[in-house]
Amino acid sequence: MPLRVGPFVRCRLGATLLALWLVFAGFTCTGSEHAATATLPASFSDLLPHFLVEPEDEFIVKNKPVTLSCRSTPATQIYFKCNGEWVHQDDHLIERTIDPATALPVMQVTIDITRQQVEKIFGLDEYWCQCVAWSTTGTQKSQKAYIRIAYLRKNFEEEPQGKEVALDQEVLLRCHPPEGVPQAEVEWQRNEDVIDPASDPNFFITADHNLVIKKARLADTGNYTCVAKNIVARRKSTSATVLVYVNGGWSTWTTWSSCSAVCGRGWQKRSRSCTNPTPLNGGTSCEGQSVQKSACVATCPVDGGWSEWSKWSACGADCSTWRSRECTQPSPGTGGKDCQGLDLQSLNCTIFLCRPLAAVGGAEDVALYVGMVAVALCLTLLLIVVVLVYRRKKEGLDADVTDSSILTTGFQPMGIKPSKPENSHLLTIQPDLTTTTTSYQGTLRSRHDTTGKFSMTNGPLLDPLPNGSHTMHNGKLNSDPAEFVSRLSTQSYFKTLPRDVANTSYGTFNFLGGRLTIPNTGISLLIPPEAIPRGKIYEIYLTVQRKEDLRLPLAGCQTLLSPVVSCGPPGVVLSRPVILSMDHCSDACLDNWAVRLKKQNYEGTWEDVLLMGEELVSEPYYCQLEAETCRLFSEQLGTFALVGESLHMGAAKRLRLVLFSDAYCSTLEYNIRVYCMDDTQDVFKEVMQMERQLGGRLIDEPHVLLFKDSYHNLRLSIHDMPQAHWRSKLLAGYQEIPFYHIWNGSQRYLHCTFTLERLSLSTCELTCQLCVWQVEGEGQSFGLDFNIAKVLFSILWTLSSWPSAFQIPYLIRQKICGSLDAPCPNGADWRMLAQRLKLERHMIFFASKASPTSVILDLWEAQHFHSGNINQLATVMADIGKQEAMIFLVSDGEC
Repeated sequence: MPLRVGPFVRCRLGATLLALWLVFAGFTCTGSEHAATATLPASFSDLLPHFLVEPEDEFIVKNKPVTLSCRSTPATQIYFKCNGEWVHQDDHLIERTIDPATALPVMQVTIDITRQQVEKIFGLDEYWCQCVAWSTTGTQKSQKAYIRIAYLRKNFEEEPQGKEVALDQEVLLRCHPPEGVPQAEVEWQRNEDVIDPASDPNFFITADHNLVIKKARLADTGNYTCVAKNIVARRKSTSATVLVYVNGGWSTWTTWSSCSAVCGRGWQKRSRSCTNPTPLNGGTSCEGQSVQKSACVATCPVDGGWSEWSKWSACGADCSTWRSRECTQPSPGTGGKDCQGLDLQSLNCTIFLCRPLAAVGGAEDVALYVGMVAVALCLTLLLIVVVLVYRRKKEGLDADVTDSSILTTGFQPMGIKPSKPENSHLLTIQPDLTTTTTSYQGTLRSRHDTTGKFSMTNGPLLDPLPNGSHTMHNGKLNSDPAEFVSRLSTQSYFKTLPRDVANTSYGTFNFLGGRLTIPNTGISLLIPPEAIPRGKIYEIYLTVQRKEDLRLPLAGCQTLLSPVVSCGPPGVVLSRPVILSMDHCSDACLDNWAVRLKKQNYEGTWEDVLLMGEELVSEPYYCQLEAETCRLFSEQLGTFALVGESLHMGAAKRLRLVLFSDAYCSTLEYNIRVYCMDDTQDVFKEVMQMERQLGGRLIDEPHVLLFKDSYHNLRLSIHDMPQAHWRSKLLAGYQEIPFYHIWNGSQRYLHCTFTLERLSLSTCELTCQLCVWQVEGEGQSFGLDFNIAKVLFSILWTLSSWPSAFQIPYLIRQKICGSLDAPCPNGADWRMLAQRLKLERHMIFFASKASPTSVILDLWEAQHFHSGNINQLATVMADIGKQEAMIFLVSDGEC
């Protein structure tokens, strides 16, 4: 059984010093069972002990003691010595056995070392223990076993840092683990998954624990963590984000397009895209133009022309003669058209030229004459029937004809002719201002007035009629906006129209025309007099489409420059073009742009119907591009939009920068929202309505910024805040909006939010600078100085209320057109009117119309509806020398 003894003792009577030591250690040389001495057989008495098991280094984890073991043979005694001192006999556990193979005695001893024992000498020297075995021949010492207290500190000496690297670039992430005993092992994780360099050779971990990515791949984008661990603990570093970006590269140029001109000078283009590769993860976009243009000359097609007819041939045996011509003057070439018509004509010969007819018998002559008489009778009967039908139709056209199927109220057609033009006037009605969905102007006539006189007035309001009912002469507002939009949307073509009553205007019109306006959007539709045929009444609508609901196919450098506007119903017959007015956001320089008018067809696809600067007067569309507004003359109703394609980097869009904040701020945080939108009124109206719902308020007047087609992003930053009262909570120095989000024009509500923090709730004054610029471009700076507790700016939405759709009365307009349409030798006609109104660049378009003066007046009405001065127009008429101008200066009661 195991025997606990003290230190090893050699019981020799002759060893005086050892005996003294044994007395001191508490041993006697007796045969007590507690003695640590063993007697070796005589055959092994000359052997030195050797160690079968030696103590090894150990680590104390927290407060758990460690156990050291030692085994030796042949040995008579065995003990531990720690840091040069003997371990007390009570701390040893000794076990004696006999080796069955050699019959030698084997002694094994174990001791426990506690944390307190090690800490006693901590800092002076390392704690070590050594085993000593003794036989009758001598002693042997084992190796030293060092006992250390294990630990791992919390903080890394060096943590990995995030990086943005290009594709295929080498990445080095450094990591120096925390100090620890034993030394910590290091592993790397990507997105919480352990990185194994053996399975992915693209990773390499150096001897000093750094991670090397040999060639950065897109898949290597992620969060990298350095993990240190030993027997005590496991520590993680903060994650380092590695973003592998791809710089854009140009694809190869496409082949040159065909020449834009069919005949003569034109242009052709080729394009390339930034897709080789496509920029990713914030990589730089391609520099340079995506479209190149080059002048070209197209060979003009030559249409074929007929030569002169040949002489008639002699009468043949078949009683026919013929003549021919050829398509050789000129011959068709370069895609020209072939000659139209016959190249050979034949006729029957007369009886005197046809010799076979003279020999024919009398029976054939009788048959010929009978046939001729029958044909004559049939023609006579047919003529009588045609005359009777014509007379009946003429009688049926005495009354006016109207199509009243689309009216919501009854309509009684009547023929009214003004008997006294000098007393004539227009009776006008003001629109119902209780609704905010539309702004409408038009004139009415009374149903109960059945006399031949047509009483006129310029009064602002219509007095109530005795019977309380009206028949529309040129316009009427429907009573229920939602009912109209719902009814319109049920028809097959209008199912794609938005049911947004707030952005829709509509009315019923006849030949006197009228105007539809969507308030506060800059969008209106002018229906000139005589545009709707007499006897017809149309229910017409005007609406703004949401850009996200109706995406246009844009390619290359194209961008949306205007709202998408629908007017209809499509397919109505118009005698004259209507004028659609809408805002645009280009710099209005056609040298920088190729501006196209797009129209949506019945199938829903978009078609180019007009290229600005290359309008043809024979086409049903014509555009006037002003500084901020586009006036579209259209003989057809439908859905329209302006799309621009930049020709070089000088092209610029107008952006409107609008600043909002919370109306009430009760916390230390204060948010400023900066919207970057197209400079059109409809977009501004949408943002204002959204901010009103969010409880926001306008803190500065809107600013206009030119945004160039340079492929550079837009950056915004706030500077020069009083540091004693305010600070920014943004980590970056600026915020950035990608170029394509702005240039595309289809992104709604693009904005950046700047979060500021005031150091005290009593701070209300804020002064700072808002800087806006394109990368590598010029910028603008706006100063802000306001009190966050006060309302600063407010936008007053206006609802137009005009007594009539037109400023020029109808009868006076008729007289002006009659006076100026006819050419005048001294030039005092419609051409001088166009020059005085600065519209001479549209002379060719005006000249192509049946009444150039009426088209000029239509454009003047569209331009000056809210700001036109009728007296200024009268002055122009006086300068031309037309006495009709005096009509404008009479009073309302005399007109």
